[in-house]
Amino acid sequence: MKKKRRTIELAQQTAEMFARCVAVLKPPPELTLSQWADTYRMLSAENSATPGRWHTDNAPYQREIMDAIGDQHVRKVVVMSAAQIGKTAMLMNMLGYYMHYYPAPVLVMQPTLEMGQTFSKDFLAPMIRDTPVLRVLVDTKSRYSGNTILKKNFPGGHVTIIGANSPASLASRPIKVLLCDEVDRYPASAGTEGDPLLLAQKRQTTFWDKKTVIVSTPTIKGSSRIETEFQETTREEWNVPCPKCGHYQPLRWANIVFDRHDLKKGVRHKCERCGRESSEYAWKAQEIKGHFVAANPGAAARGFHLNTLASTFCGWQEVVEKFLLAKEMLDQGDPEKMKTWVNTELGETWEEPGERLEDTELVNRREVYDAQVPEDVLVLTAGVDVQDDRFEVEVVGWGVGKESWGIRYQKIYGDMLKEQVWRDLDAFLTATFSKKDGTQLPILCTCIDSGGHHTDQVYRFTKERYERRIFAIKGKGGQEVPYIRNPSTNNRVKTPLFVLGVDAGKALVYQRLKHEPPERKGPNYCH
Repeated sequence: MKKKRRTIELAQQTAEMFARCVAVLKPPPELTLSQWADTYRMLSAENSATPGRWHTDNAPYQREIMDAIGDQHVRKVVVMSAAQIGKTAMLMNMLGYYMHYYPAPVLVMQPTLEMGQTFSKDFLAPMIRDTPVLRVLVDTKSRYSGNTILKKNFPGGHVTIIGANSPASLASRPIKVLLCDEVDRYPASAGTEGDPLLLAQKRQTTFWDKKTVIVSTPTIKGSSRIETEFQETTREEWNVPCPKCGHYQPLRWANIVFDRHDLKKGVRHKCERCGRESSEYAWKAQEIKGHFVAANPGAAARGFHLNTLASTFCGWQEVVEKFLLAKEMLDQGDPEKMKTWVNTELGETWEEPGERLEDTELVNRREVYDAQVPEDVLVLTAGVDVQDDRFEVEVVGWGVGKESWGIRYQKIYGDMLKEQVWRDLDAFLTATFSKKDGTQLPILCTCIDSGGHHTDQVYRFTKERYERRIFAIKGKGGQEVPYIRNPSTNNRVKTPLFVLGVDAGKALVYQRLKHEPPERKGPNYCH
């Protein structure tokens, strides 16, 4: 009997052990990416107004986007969106999903290495810390774990973060999942290596089940990477039913109704079918029934577009207030705020106005001043173009709100290889110009083009006069190049050199010359 009981006990223990082994080896339940987030993801206090468990129903439009990213049959997902739709939160869910549920080597590409570090510190690290299923996967304490700010190892893969401006970080790194964030802010080339987006995609060639996710707020029409990528996708727009008639439609700015003189009356959206107006609350209550509608359903890649009107994180009144401010600045000849509003609120590209300007438009701006410098001028600046046999110098006066006056256009001839012509230029830049009451204004800042045949002479000339705010400049083309940024000293003479975005600068000049206020004066008007 004892032997029989022992045999039964051993059989029971074996069965229990086998059951435990089966439980360990059992594949995880089938979860979409949004279901994984609803089950496991915890929001951190550092980057969420409501820390705690994630709920996709708080922003229903996120569900289809996330599930497309997690769908093994979808190889590419493109998201062109406004700024406040919870994009970063969705991307963090994606990283958590591929770390815990579907392990793989993941590459995250940010516009710059510095932005990559910020992304890791402010978003990835808090998510790992506060989401239990991720915290046990990543060893953040051991010096031998290989984990750094820009790389997190976990069983079955890693998350590596790089900058699109760093060609070395793009090389020789096979990856299965590629996440490209804010691609419209990427440089045109990673050093001399070429397009960083194409370079990163080459790292996926060894994986048959690769996944590419490209997201961004758009910028300029015709040069926007995200717009180009989006056009090759299903081009899906978020639709919600009308609270009155039930007709599904996207929330469009053209159908927004408000009293610009009294926003307290509320902002409403008009149904494109029945024409009746409903409040923001009524429309957003319908979002739980919303879905995306594809304009190009046959495309292999999924593409999604969202504007801020659909966002559950931003109210319509705030969107309208930003529009009215941008419209006011646009009416004054400054389109920058409107450009930003179109990009970040509508999630659409900005189309630059044409650059054709008739000669007569400039001729009609001629004025006779009552002195060298008109009364409203506060400061003078100069720009110097370097030719083979002369300098061409323009002195400009500036007033309140970037109102400007042409003061003097001077040609200074001489042999550029001799000191005399440089001394003549220096003498001109130290001169003063008088107002009607006798006030003398000096040139407070001068920029000299260093992109011609006399680069080293310009560098030496400006370095010796840096304290007088005489700077070397160089133009660089490309819509993505900012008009002005901090100088560098990466040149033979080590003088501060400002690289100017010539496309942005030309657009700004043309926009101001198109500004024609009735009184022919005021902010942004060019005399």
